[in-house]
Amino acid sequence: MKIRKLLYTLSIVSLMTSCAATSFYQVYTVQPTQESITSSDELFYEDENCKISYNLWDNGGDIGFNFHNKTDQNIYVRLNESNFILNGFAYDYFKHRTFTESENNSTSTAKSATNYMALSGINILTNKSKLAMAASVGHAVAIKENPIICIPSHTTKRISEYSINHTLIRNCDLFQYPKSKEIKTKSYTEQKSPIVFSNRITYEINGSSKLVENEFFVSEITNYPEPNFFEFEREEFCGQKSLSKVRKYRFYDPNKFYIKYSKGKNAWKH
Repeated sequence: MKIRKLLYTLSIVSLMTSCAATSFYQVYTVQPTQESITSSDELFYEDENCKISYNLWDNGGDIGFNFHNKTDQNIYVRLNESNFILNGFAYDYFKHRTFTESENNSTSTAKSATNYMALSGINILTNKSKLAMAASVGHAVAIKENPIICIPSHTTKRISEYSINHTLIRNCDLFQYPKSKEIKTKSYTEQKSPIVFSNRITYEINGSSKLVENEFFVSEITNYPEPNFFEFEREEFCGQKSLSKVRKYRFYDPNKFYIKYSKGKNAWKH
């Protein structure tokens, strides 16, 4: 009887251990510091020439933006005069880089090499290495990064370079590895926020340049265990729902982002 109780206790402990969350998510809620930035269904800045929209939701946060030209003229975004600012530190959007695009003509080259060997009477079976070398012939084109990007009239271009934050923020008011009943939210004012960031974007139209600064601050931080971070829903298309449920983000919003982290060896509560 005692052995049966012991085995039952061990099975319960094992089940509880296996169900314990090992992955956690720190979720950040962001607010703009300026009234010129709208934060409703989407996060965007707009003036008479352009609309700059954001969707921060990503692991580490995505400060990239869509630049839409509202006018009948070309707009030129000057990357060499634009920066990402994080807690007072400036990072350049233009980095003088050279990108390489390669094109491999392996199919056509292999065919021509095979035809050549057949016509010349060379034994292909004894020239596999030569055939492989011929088949891998291609060329690469070096493309230099452009310091100025042209946005044609009534079109949109995506400009993306930086994440916002990948470092876990710890606070005595937040459990680092919370259970469902231990989830709390830490709120911040703009002056006390641990993360203040912005894009300073310079663009030119009709020979006149304009500097736009889109600034934001983290207003809330919440730590979630993985089961509380996701939810399961049936997808629906044309009135028909899927048979199986799909895992989705529970807190998805353009003005939020998250960091995924795992439970460490240290028994820190906060």
